[in-house]
Amino acid sequence: MKKFILKKLCLFKYRIKKIEKMFCNINYKNNEKKFNDLSKEHHKLKNIVNLFNSWKYNFNKIEQCIDLMKDNDLYKLAKEEYNFFKKKNNILEKKIYKFFTIKNGGKNSCFIEIRSASGGDEASIFAGDLFRMYNKYAEIKNWKTNIINISYGDRGGFKEAIIKINGKNVFEKLKFESGGHRVQRIPKTENQGRTHTSTCTVAVIPEIKNSKEFVIKNSDLKIDTFKSSGAGGQHVNTTDSAIRITHIPTGNVVECQNERSQHKNKSRAMEVLYSRIKNQEEKKIKEKNSNIRKNLLGSGDRSDRNRTYNFSQNRITDHRLNFSLYCLDKVLNGNLDLIIDPIIKKYEINKFLKIK
Repeated sequence: MKKFILKKLCLFKYRIKKIEKMFCNINYKNNEKKFNDLSKEHHKLKNIVNLFNSWKYNFNKIEQCIDLMKDNDLYKLAKEEYNFFKKKNNILEKKIYKFFTIKNGGKNSCFIEIRSASGGDEASIFAGDLFRMYNKYAEIKNWKTNIINISYGDRGGFKEAIIKINGKNVFEKLKFESGGHRVQRIPKTENQGRTHTSTCTVAVIPEIKNSKEFVIKNSDLKIDTFKSSGAGGQHVNTTDSAIRITHIPTGNVVECQNERSQHKNKSRAMEVLYSRIKNQEEKKIKEKNSNIRKNLLGSGDRSDRNRTYNFSQNRITDHRLNFSLYCLDKVLNGNLDLIIDPIIKKYEINKFLKIK
């Protein structure tokens, strides 16, 4: 087990002993709120401390077995005991790590904005691949997806795609997808078989409901209507149902043309605009009030290079963890947990233990 986790577990053990002494203190007994708070903390720590005590007991047994294995006559018996306690401790370690990664429940909806960057048509095609990957992942998770806006590429894929995803802990799962995504493959348009590198940016923005504290003034908005383009029904290119909203103070622009109704397009565009601006404001406040350096996982900004998708090697690499998997096909088919879970695990442990 890692040293910083052992250190934290020892602190938990010390803390639970201290709480038990406080229970005997008349000042805490007569203060119902303090007593209840201590009881809740004791209950929460008791489970993890019990796991830690069991782990320590097995660890001591493992060390004894290692010493006994030095005796040739006892080696076989000691080896069996060693394997038994080692297996039990592996199970206990997983339970202990799970304690550190428990979350209190995250935001239940978010917007994913996918944009082609460098690479021309190939970047647009790759944006389409990412779009399908996130949609398939949402299907696996039984999340609901809604397309806000799509701008089609000249040779397939998308120049821009914005989708809204609703479901349990959606943002908690997807928040580290924000950043630069790079693809390395031979494009269909390449005649000489050369591998090209193209990039897309992904921004994951939590949905933020309207509040009295934060209001977008109508006077700060410029609203344009235009005819929808691309695939659609009979109303496409016949009515000015598409909406483009510009927030003048920040320069944020949101388009929505997926709905047939101008009213619905405006409502969806305002959802994206509100969440985007509010999220930017919250980021500024956090950056201003915090001097903590970016950790291993980066800031989540679009300028960060998250991943490389190498098709010829069927490899996907997350550069924040220097972690590679040779199952790109599975990830693109929606099995994103293969690459997401290691990132979340590392982040949550670091966050909980306040590792800098």
